[in-house]
Amino acid sequence: MSSSEKMSIGARLHRLASSDRSSGVIMLVFAFVGLLLANLPFTTEAFMHFSEIHIGIANTDFDLSISEWAQDGLLTLFFLCVGLDLKQELTTGSLSNPKAAAVPMLAAVGGMLVPPIVYICVSKLFSQFGPGGVGNEVIGDHTTHPFSEVAQGWAVPTATDIAFSLAILALFAKALPGAIRAFLMTLATVDDLLGIILIAVFFSSVNQWYWFVGVAVCAVIWAFLVRMNKVPWILVAADGILAWIMMYKAGIHPTLAGVLVGLLTPANTIHGEDTPRAERYHDKLNTFSALLALPIFALFATGIHIDASGPAILLSPVVMGIALALIIGKPAGVMLVTWISTHLCGLKLAKGLRVRDLFPMATACGIGFTVSFLIATLAFRNSELSGEARLGVLIGSIISAVISSVLLSVQSRRYVAAEAKRHAKVATQSEEDAAELRDMSHVDGDAAFPYVETSAAAVGKEIADEGESEDDAD
Repeated sequence: MSSSEKMSIGARLHRLASSDRSSGVIMLVFAFVGLLLANLPFTTEAFMHFSEIHIGIANTDFDLSISEWAQDGLLTLFFLCVGLDLKQELTTGSLSNPKAAAVPMLAAVGGMLVPPIVYICVSKLFSQFGPGGVGNEVIGDHTTHPFSEVAQGWAVPTATDIAFSLAILALFAKALPGAIRAFLMTLATVDDLLGIILIAVFFSSVNQWYWFVGVAVCAVIWAFLVRMNKVPWILVAADGILAWIMMYKAGIHPTLAGVLVGLLTPANTIHGEDTPRAERYHDKLNTFSALLALPIFALFATGIHIDASGPAILLSPVVMGIALALIIGKPAGVMLVTWISTHLCGLKLAKGLRVRDLFPMATACGIGFTVSFLIATLAFRNSELSGEARLGVLIGSIISAVISSVLLSVQSRRYVAAEAKRHAKVATQSEEDAAELRDMSHVDGDAAFPYVETSAAAVGKEIADEGESEDDAD
């Protein structure tokens, strides 16, 4: 194969990974494949066995299953891209001007506060009136769990998947103003940042202090290496791996090592370069993240075996709570805080944008996927609860995607019709003005335009003539 053909394949993969639609569809396909492999009679046992195969590192205590390596290892690449993107947005992007980004930033907070309330309310109703007795809940496999254990899934529906939500906008909202897409991008970026903080605070167990010192040392080394005129990539890769190990040992989810080093990468041009390094590194790594890390993670994350309970699992408080929190809680939180911030706090949306224009976009925020899947595996120690939580994310995300697709399509058609009507009105007015001018073309100019000012010389002459007339009269 020639080098030109290799380049063309690389360019095609890069273009595929850069497309929100394509990368979103690929991840969705892998998610469904994982669900099928975990439930088809002739693949279930083999898939479950394969996902549980452990791979360890000699002379260390690193011994993770393949599914755990996909979650804790490969997903670090995705979080590195998130960190690089966040750094660029904070430096030169939508988050560099907090005043302009204030409304979507606050909307992101609202979108993370309301879903847990919905989930807790659903779970509480099941514990009070469900078949398990007061204070208990029966999940899909007919086992009983206390409310306190089920409530641990409150954080699962808080995240928005930026790739999928933007893919929905790209597919069904092509005609809508760019301000709506910018609003969603800012909201989802802040949502990612809040999700990272949530994982670090609520799903980390602090171990020995010296591992944190190791993380800090790795961070300082990374910041120094990526600012050198000629970056030593072998040392950078080694330092990144060490940061991951230190983070794992410190008790913090190791994927956050990717966020940390991404935020320490320069997002302004240095050494006379044309583009910032954070932007370039993101573009290069995004191909591997979108086409390798995320699909494999989705494959194992959705590998949920639905046992003999069958359709009854859909009535589980965990599944229903998370699905409803994504479908209802996410858009409700986004819209409520947007309305409060614009009507009561004096903040402004982009010119020409109204709060009600954002509702179809807000429904797309209920697409959880990547970070929600991750939180589901961290929130529950019980494998059945974790599996049901991931199923709830999948169902809630799909229903949210369908609803937003329909609403965005309708909104887009209305916008196109309104724009066509406006252009037709402008064209009609222009034709009427032209016809009026043609009708007046035979009239003397002064009669047609009696209020047009004369020249300064003419005015001066008139004043002089009036003065002479007055002198003659005297």
